[in-house]
Amino acid sequence: MRRREFIVCLGSAAAFWPLAARAQQQARMLRIGVLMPGTESDQDGQLRITTFQQALAKLGWTEAHNVEIDYRWAALDPDGMRKFATELVGLRPDVLLAGNTTALAALQRATPSIPIVFTLVADPIGGGFVASLARPGGNITGFGGTEAPLAGKWVQLLKQITPGMKRAAFLFCPEAAPYAGEYFRLAETAAASLAVELTAAPVHDDSEIDSTLAKFEREPDYGLIVLPDAFTRLHRRRIVALAALDHLPAIYADRSFTAEGGLISYGGESPEVNYSHAAFYVDRILRGAKPAELPVQMLTKYELIINLKTANALGLDVSPGLLSVADELLE
Repeated sequence: MRRREFIVCLGSAAAFWPLAARAQQQARMLRIGVLMPGTESDQDGQLRITTFQQALAKLGWTEAHNVEIDYRWAALDPDGMRKFATELVGLRPDVLLAGNTTALAALQRATPSIPIVFTLVADPIGGGFVASLARPGGNITGFGGTEAPLAGKWVQLLKQITPGMKRAAFLFCPEAAPYAGEYFRLAETAAASLAVELTAAPVHDDSEIDSTLAKFEREPDYGLIVLPDAFTRLHRRRIVALAALDHLPAIYADRSFTAEGGLISYGGESPEVNYSHAAFYVDRILRGAKPAELPVQMLTKYELIINLKTANALGLDVSPGLLSVADELLE
């Protein structure tokens, strides 16, 4: 090769090297950290993760190709939640996904800078996670869950389908639902206006679910309101089965309970939809958007679902008015 040709080739290669380096840098594997409140064996949790992965794939992100996803399952353990939040932050992900309010709180404590997208958080402003819905500020944004004012509606609907109800229990897990106080206060106000006495029923494990519902079985004219949280969703089959065994009319926050045999539910779309939306925000952040630029989105669509088979088993005659406004009737 002539000296002139060698110099030209060398110059061309030198010009190409920076471009190649930039392309390699842009194509680096990005990282997502996911903190889930339940257990890895939980079918609901796996369905939400699958929904999240599928939504990401449609947006061009697939594991082992251009993104790596690290999962941690806290199994409803507060200490585990804090430990795994610290672990995920230590992996230096490009964005974090929080599966509920307690997961978000743990991640918020662990990092003030890594972007966090949340799902199923009932009160992001009151919880101190964002400054406002339109302008979240900081490093956190996401998609809300069931809001507190719905608690009053649950009481009204349960009274409507069970006109003879004079007392009701408000079932929740304190650790999984740190926001329960506000829900109970609003439910209590609605109950008082309907001459219904409302009792708080905190539970922490299977045995407490059993003993609590068995206690109400011996009381006449009782109803049950089940607050949506990671614990009650994880134990929904047990709660629904015991409510049926104890002949206890109950209202829940989403369709998964009525599909299992629960009497009535009123709430937003299935939690899986929330994870699909979250994937969209994760995509935006991976492509350079800032959480502060992405407004928090709360539920706007609610569904009333009635299980007529369960109503018949409880001896309840559902009014035509309630039937006419139901979004779905299960038979």
